[in-house]
Parts: sequence; structure tokens; C-alpha cells
Amino acid sequence: MGRFGVGQGLRRVEDVRFLTGQGRYSDDIKLDGQAYGVLLRSPYAHAEIRAIDLEEARALPGVLGIFTAEDLSADGVGDIPCLAPMPGKGGGKTVMPPHPALARGRVRHVGDPVVFVVAETQAQARDAADLVMIDYDDLPAVIDTGSAKEAGQPQIWAEAPDNTCLVWEMGNEAGTKAAFDKAHHVTSLEFVNNRVVVNAMEPRGTIGDYDAATETFTLYTGNQGSHRMLGPLSRVFNTPQEKLRVISPDVGGGFGMKIFVYPETVLVLFAARRLGRPVRWISERSEGFLSDTQGRDHVTLAELALDENAKALGLRVTTTANMGAYLSAFAPYIPTGCYGPMLSGLYSIPVGYTEVICVFTNTVPVDAYRGAGRPEAAYMIERLMDAAARDLGLAPEELRRRNFIAADALPFTTAFGETYDSGNFGLIMEKGLEAIDAAGFAGRRAEAAARGKLRGLSFASYGEVCGSNGEETAQLKLREDGGVTLWIGTQSNGQGHYTAYTQLLADKLGLEPEQIEIHQGDSWDLPQGGGTGGSRSLLMGGRALDGAADKVIERSRRVAGHLLEAAEADIEFAEGIFTVAGTDRRVTLAEVAKAAGGGNLPEEIQEPLEDQHHVVAEAQTYPNGCHLCELEVDPETGVTSILRYVVIDDFGTLVNPMMVAGQVHGGTAQGIGQALLEHTVYDENGQLLSGSFMDYCMPRADDMPSIELTMIEDMPCATNPMGVKGAGEAGAIGACPAVINALVDALSPLGIRHIDMPATPEKVWRAIQDAHEQRAAE
Repeated sequence: MGRFGVGQGLRRVEDVRFLTGQGRYSDDIKLDGQAYGVLLRSPYAHAEIRAIDLEEARALPGVLGIFTAEDLSADGVGDIPCLAPMPGKGGGKTVMPPHPALARGRVRHVGDPVVFVVAETQAQARDAADLVMIDYDDLPAVIDTGSAKEAGQPQIWAEAPDNTCLVWEMGNEAGTKAAFDKAHHVTSLEFVNNRVVVNAMEPRGTIGDYDAATETFTLYTGNQGSHRMLGPLSRVFNTPQEKLRVISPDVGGGFGMKIFVYPETVLVLFAARRLGRPVRWISERSEGFLSDTQGRDHVTLAELALDENAKALGLRVTTTANMGAYLSAFAPYIPTGCYGPMLSGLYSIPVGYTEVICVFTNTVPVDAYRGAGRPEAAYMIERLMDAAARDLGLAPEELRRRNFIAADALPFTTAFGETYDSGNFGLIMEKGLEAIDAAGFAGRRAEAAARGKLRGLSFASYGEVCGSNGEETAQLKLREDGGVTLWIGTQSNGQGHYTAYTQLLADKLGLEPEQIEIHQGDSWDLPQGGGTGGSRSLLMGGRALDGAADKVIERSRRVAGHLLEAAEADIEFAEGIFTVAGTDRRVTLAEVAKAAGGGNLPEEIQEPLEDQHHVVAEAQTYPNGCHLCELEVDPETGVTSILRYVVIDDFGTLVNPMMVAGQVHGGTAQGIGQALLEHTVYDENGQLLSGSFMDYCMPRADDMPSIELTMIEDMPCATNPMGVKGAGEAGAIGACPAVINALVDALSPLGIRHIDMPATPEKVWRAIQDAHEQRAAE
């Protein structure tokens, strides 16, 4: 292992560029002759569009075009497709209403785009948008997830009776009922997994260009994978994918939200073709609240059947999941195919069944958000296990001990069909309990009580499936100067891909970091790319990179054999040096590169030292761990303060422990934010009440505890040749249940059994007052 290789805490190689202002984000791209687009969005959650008057707006200086749905239809622009329809219960299908880039006839959420204005300057486009007159006929709106499907609610789509998009099931319904029928005890818990706004550091932005001579579209947009956009855009514009080029520059955060084709993506390309010049649209933060896909938003009833020894017999889960007004790209898949398989967590539950009802509401569409279904599943099972332990009078850790999948039972196939290959879930929990000094907690709780405070300690043992989805491609070229250039189909959103790939190549080829050049984000660089999402980049990208490096080494071996006057089969390669086996005769990779570029080699080995490797997903990977939280509540104010936060994680082989720690810290901050602070609130008319940072509470530095992180590396993944399990989403998966379990532990002396996220000071204070009133009434 070299000093820059796998396992080293190398500082991120890309950060010098970012910290010195050399990053190139969507808003940094300036094309010659570019125009500026502004969207006029609906102020209503649900309304008929009676008329649109553009006359006065079109007369303003600088206005180049003002477009409505009719203009898109006239140019043959199609609707934005949903890419993940799921099979319904009993042979039903996903209801997939049209999703036009501009509203046709009716708006269905506040922020629904209605008119696209393009002008010479941003200010001129804004002025023109202010003069567009739209006559709306306001309609009743459906907002609440839990009641959206109830009889008598306004209908959002005629083709979706009871506002139901999909009823999906997984598991053994009859077997689960039988398990519940014979149960000694059943714990039930109803709860909400609150809707959150994604809020990436960099708002969305997109710039469209069109070459009429070649009939080629070029899109510049910060996203999570340029190749992912080709298929949907090809369908929207009815054009071959080879006529589309997507370039993703630096991206300031994605978290799932930047995977998709949005209306603005379509509009800038349409307008560029119509106007014959580039068109750009850059979101403002307030606009993002009304247009970026949002996350979570479940209402769930979870039930756990146990025998007389507190061993789980069966699990039954019914979830209503909000899709919003339209189906985003993967929306039906997130609360079904991503959520359902992980519902049994890390536990040996013999049988299970889940039913998920996906509903439409007059709200912003919901799709993948960091973890995409796995955080929701972990929250369900870990809250349920904690509630069951309290119901039975057991310590939460004791119930887990009785129900964890044993290490010697691996590989183990769960009731929902996931096969865990490696890990020791009980051991990780025990390490966490020791690290947070659970044994000494009673004394700390008593000391807090003497100060009038309520102290709680609990944890969540999470599991995740991730990484090995789809396909990935890498291309590697050995340059004449001895360095290498890599093109790869993943897309960094801030995770540190350039550093991770640099370390892999440095380790593989014996190079210094400055000899390695990496390119991502241009769909014309490679024939295929899987992008970034589901903690897949290192798992899939790393394998593709490794295969490409092997091929380049083999090509270089032929040149080395010629230079060393030895048979190719006798040439060995290690740490950047080719040697003749059993001798001290050697030649460096740089010398091979120089010779190959000199043009003096025999014809049969005169070929570029460059090759490409493509990998297809095989088995899944299963990172897991334990988050432990100790906190204190001030009953007079409801303020919750996290005192200690411990994380024990099993990510398999670590390429860069320092970057992994950063991923855990960031994900944990998002989970703590959802648990205590963040909440997307609509009023009964569908107006977004939490539409800015004045009303939507993002976690700040003083809300975050110091995170004490330990990573276990002696249980590498058995289903991935690198031993890597994935780490990008884990923090967001373990944090929510750990925090709420600890909070309920603090409030449990008052008889409080559950509190929904976000547990804001007001909500906690009210729960305490209600508990006091109930006790007084008794």
C-alpha cells in the first residue's frame, strides 16, 4: 500500500480548486449570446387556468419569447416521463398522469410552472413575467398525506380515484396473519415520517443550447449523472440520444434531488431551439422550495408480533406515501422497492408483510432524498423495536440481542428477500453501548433530574442496501508523461470522487496524485454512465476503474516486454515498475509511456495505451452500524440538547477513512435536522408556510453535537471484489431513530410513548404539558 493508496486519509485533491474559487458550477457557465429565462409559477395549489394574457409582457424591450403549454405542444415537446412504474397489488398498475413542463389547463401545486419568459437580461425577463396576466379558477386542494385517499376528498387526477397512484405489497400476507394470531404480545405504533426540503448548497441551474446545423441539443446542468438524463430527454424531444449532449460541471450537493429531468431542463432546450441562442435558468432558493423534489412524507402503522420470550414472530407495516402532484422520475419506486425490502432491519423476523399506498396531493413532487426509502424503513423498525421493548419492560438492547441476525447465520435471507452477506450486528451494538457508557447512564440521569432536566439515552441499529445498481463505465489513458487520464460515468456532488479515484489509481499504478487527471460529467466522453446515487460510486465506479487499469497494464506489458527484450509472460508489474521475473531488469511505467509515444515501436505493439471497462451490477451490499444518542430536555421550554453522539459503522473496506467520516457527519446532520428541526408545512389551501430559511429550520453548527465515530474494517463485503459496502447515506439512515428513541427515553417517565418528527421545542413542550394534564386527570 502506497502513501496515497487505499486506506490512507489523503486530503481531498479537489479542495484547493474549490477553496481558491476555481470551481465551475452551473451559474459560472456563460455562453456567447445567452438569454435568460424566468418562470411564472402558480400561486394556487389547485386551479383551472381560464386565460393567459401575454400581450403587454411581449411588448417590453428585450423580450425574446414568452411560452405556454400550447407552444410546447406545437413543437412536439412531450411530457416528462416517470421512469419507475411499480406493479400494483392484485395486478394493479401505477397510475401515471401526464407531467408537462408547463401546466396544461390546470395547476396542481403552488409553484407549478405555467409560463416561461425569455429575455436579453434577467431583469427584463422578470419585468415581463410581472406583466403576464393569468386568470385562475381556484379549486379545493388535497394536502394531508394520511387523509388524501379518503372518500369525499377533491380529486387531483380523474384517472386516479381516491387520489391513489398505486397500492403495492410485499411479503407473505397469510403467513404474517398466522404469526400475529399466535403472538404472545403485539406492539403497534403509528407515526409520521415528516416531509423535508432537500436544500443542496448549490441551487439547481440549467443552460440549454441547440445547433440547428446538426440538430443537436447541449444541456449544461449540475446533476447526479449526465447519462441518466439522455433517455428521458430523448423521449421528451423525440430525438435520438446521440443528438443530445449533457455536460455536468461541478455540483454543490445533490442528495437525490439532482438526479431528475425537471420542467426547467426541458424548457431551456425547447427555448434554445425556438430562439436559436442559448437559454439559461438558475433557481433562487425560494424558487427551489416550490420546485425541487422533496423527501420522505410517510404515514405508517407498524406492528410487531412477539412470542413469550420476546422473539419476533412477524412484522406488518401499512404505509401511505405522498407522491405530490406529479410523479417524479423514481417516485413510485422509493417508498416501495427501496423501502419494502429493508423493513425487517437487522432482525431475524421469520415472516413479514407490507402494503404501501402511494397518493397524490396538491404539493411539490416527492422523490429520492439521501437514503431513498432506507431511512424511512430504518426509522420504522427501530422505533418499533424500542416501543416493543418498553411495552415488555425490557431494555432496548436486550430486545435487540434476542432478535438480531446472528453473525454465524450469515449469509441470511430476510423475510423481505434481502440476503445479508457479512457483519456482526450484535457486536457493533455492544461496542456502541460501551463507547457511550450506557452502564453509567442511570447516575447521569439522576444528576440531570436533580437539575430539573429530563435525560435520555437510546440508539438505533441500522442496516442499508446500496451501491451495486445498474452499470458503469471507465476509460483510462496512459499519457506520454507517465501520468494517466480517467474518464468515468459517475458524478461528484461533493463526496470527494476525485480523491477516491486518485487513491485507487495511485495504489494500482504506483503514481503520485498530481499525475492523475479525472474527468466526469460529459455524456459524450463515454458510451454509458450510471451517475451517482444509492452509495454506488465507489462500488461501481471503483470496479470499472480497476478493470480499465488492468487492461492498460496489459497493453503496457507488451511494450515493457519489447523494451526489456523479454517474453510478455515473464513481465511482472508492481508499484509502477515492470520487471522481468527473477531478475533486476526493470522499466518504469513512465518509460513505457514515453516509448509508446515515440513512434519507434514495432508495428504489432503500436497502439494507444488506453482502454475502457464496463461493469454490470451483481449482488447488493449491506453497510450497517449503530447510532447512539444521549440528550437532555428542558421541560420548561421543550428544548432538546444532544450531549453525546456515538456512531459505530461497518462499511467494509475503507478507501479514505477521513472522507468516510465526512460523509457520516454530513448524513448525521441531515438526520438530526429531520428529527428535531426540519418540517415542510402546507396550510389547508396548499400554501407553503415553510417556504424559506426564515420558516424552515435547517440545522446549524450549534445544533450539532461532536460525533464520536468508530469504523469497523474487519468484516469486508463478500459480494463486492473490493470489499466496499458503501457509506454515503448511512448517517442519514441511523440518525432519525437514534435521536427520537433517546428523546422518548427522556420523556418516558412522564408516560410519553412516542413523539413525531420534527420534535421541535414547541412539540416537546406540548407533549409534556399534555402528559401532566393527563396525570392530573387520573
